[in-house]
Amino acid sequence: MFVVFVFFLGLICALLGVIPPGLLNMTAAKISLKEGRTRGIMFCIGVCVVVFAQTYIATMFARYLSNNKDVVTVLQRVALALFVLITIYFLFIAKSEPKAQEVPQIRSKHSRFFQGVLLSSLNVFPIPYQAYLTITFASFGWLNFSQINILLYVLGASIGTFIMLYMYIVFFNKIKGKTLTSQKNMNLIIGSITGVIALVTFFKIVKNL
Repeated sequence: MFVVFVFFLGLICALLGVIPPGLLNMTAAKISLKEGRTRGIMFCIGVCVVVFAQTYIATMFARYLSNNKDVVTVLQRVALALFVLITIYFLFIAKSEPKAQEVPQIRSKHSRFFQGVLLSSLNVFPIPYQAYLTITFASFGWLNFSQINILLYVLGASIGTFIMLYMYIVFFNKIKGKTLTSQKNMNLIIGSITGVIALVTFFKIVKNL
């Protein structure tokens, strides 16, 4: 049962991380609209291959840091500041209307998978994001760094990323028709989530003082 929990923990965290409209999910949706769902899915698979590798690297980094408590304490304080800033940005500063995302033009009919790999490789946010989350989950006793748990968490994160990208493909027309409302709601959701994480981190730091 615990391993199932770890899998869904990775899946849910990845889902939340890919919710904001960005280059990867908007590109997946546009490729699907212009060239068909199959090629959009191939792009998503390419993205998820890199996410798998990035999340694995993040958990390995987190396992190393978990054995160095002084480093973890410093990182927790840095993470607290970052999450507070992210919360302020999404709740009070983020614009309601997102900028249009440009899709790189690729002529080859068989290159969407590699385009997904390339664009996902340029997005390094999952590494610090997952490293911090896995350290936090480990401190709560929700995750341990055994090989099977790491692989299940990483697999869950990859599948969660694919699900959210696929949801963008399926519901892109609805999102496109309600851009302003959707973006406002997403900003509120993201700001609330990061705010909760910031509060949890703050209380944990205070508890350890």
